[in-house]
Amino acid sequence: MKVFISYPPLEDARGIPLLSQNRQFQWFNNPTYIYPMVPAYAATMLKEDGFEVIWDDAIAESKSYKDWFLNLIKEEPDLIAIETKTPVIKRHWQIIDELKNSSPGTKLVLLGDHVTAMPEESLEASQADFLLTGGDYDFLLLNLCRYLNGSAESLEPGIWYRHKGQILNTGGFALNHDLQRLPFIDRDLTRWQLYSEKNGNYKRLPGTYTMAGRDCWWGKCTFCSWVSLYPKYRLRPYENLLDEIGLLIDQYGIKEIMDDTGTFPAGQWLRDFCQGMIDRGYNKKIAFDCNMRPGILKAEDYQLMGKAGFRLILFGLESANQETLDRINKGVRADDIIKDCQMAKRAGLQPHITVMVGYPWEDKSQVKNTLCLAANLFKQGLVDTLQATIVIPYPGTPLFDECKKNQWLITEEWDRYDMREPVMKSPLSPEELKKATQQLYKAFISPRFIARKVLAIRGLDDLKFLYRAAKSVLGHLKDFIPH
Repeated sequence: MKVFISYPPLEDARGIPLLSQNRQFQWFNNPTYIYPMVPAYAATMLKEDGFEVIWDDAIAESKSYKDWFLNLIKEEPDLIAIETKTPVIKRHWQIIDELKNSSPGTKLVLLGDHVTAMPEESLEASQADFLLTGGDYDFLLLNLCRYLNGSAESLEPGIWYRHKGQILNTGGFALNHDLQRLPFIDRDLTRWQLYSEKNGNYKRLPGTYTMAGRDCWWGKCTFCSWVSLYPKYRLRPYENLLDEIGLLIDQYGIKEIMDDTGTFPAGQWLRDFCQGMIDRGYNKKIAFDCNMRPGILKAEDYQLMGKAGFRLILFGLESANQETLDRINKGVRADDIIKDCQMAKRAGLQPHITVMVGYPWEDKSQVKNTLCLAANLFKQGLVDTLQATIVIPYPGTPLFDECKKNQWLITEEWDRYDMREPVMKSPLSPEELKKATQQLYKAFISPRFIARKVLAIRGLDDLKFLYRAAKSVLGHLKDFIPH
């Protein structure tokens, strides 16, 4: 049985789609590719189970749609699995129908947060054969392929399908899979080099991704699309992650690792992991990056992380206004981000913050508060990089439900949910919100900040990273040009 795990080309004047392994979809002018960790686990498990697996990321390979489509028809796969998200779901429906019309015997499978939130929609709007809901679609895809080739007697919960003209399902998905059963990702099969350089997180090249857990131990933010995928938090043993890091260093010469767990583990797990990095000497061979929540770690935790080789630490600021943080159930105080950035910087880490504008209840003065806080963090040298976006209420999130209840939605045309424009009503105009987003990125290129970065250059890696960061910021400024 030949299985393709595919990212079809999505040619668009807006740029490169950040689709794979991404909690929030954007088009980027500056090409960026994130390692699709869960699909990569799926490919690895399928191969180990005896299936013929083709890793087919036409976006990262910059293939044209025509070349990709003709090659796929020529290869005659038995099954094609496609990860999708809200802003490109209609494009994927069209692609599925074109594939089905040319190759009726090929099974087409959609997976991801949008089909988890609205499964019937995709089966009604396209010729897709199966939908895999929930975040463990690597385990579900293996189960589905086993079922189709006769080696599994039944389908696991979380799978939607057609039968005699009806749309049926196997019940709600269950996150009961043991992450200790996961093999290390087959990096050669999944073509790790495609994701090793064009990624703004990496300072040292080549870089790659790991995933210690699924997905965020807080898991309550109302805007996050992955809350619907992973309502339950599970972890791999820290020793298992350390073993994988050793393999990445020894076999692939990896210099930097971004762990894409929604929030990296804290507490004793974190302390044991850090000590393991030190004891094994990995802290001298790689830089390690992660997502973390402010208000959780103490100064000694950051100091240990610094000794263990951590470099980039990503904090979700989202807004400087406590009302907003409370309404989106962030579970932090506005001043937590300042304190944590201070502690992280003292430990030698480089904080990155994510910021959003366009909340329906935030007026101009509140947006200005967020702009001022971000600018001040840059001026004080407490933040090294940032990501700014317009907040989007993805289907399946509590924020989307709140929008429906309060009639805040401007549109339900999914292709407009790409963070380039507001889709919720706001006291600010769309042009004002785009301008605010640009202002956040411009804080990154203030003379004082640039001077600090130039003076901090200690080698070629620093110089190359600064060049890539400048290109990225200029690209983001183009992403939000007001008309």
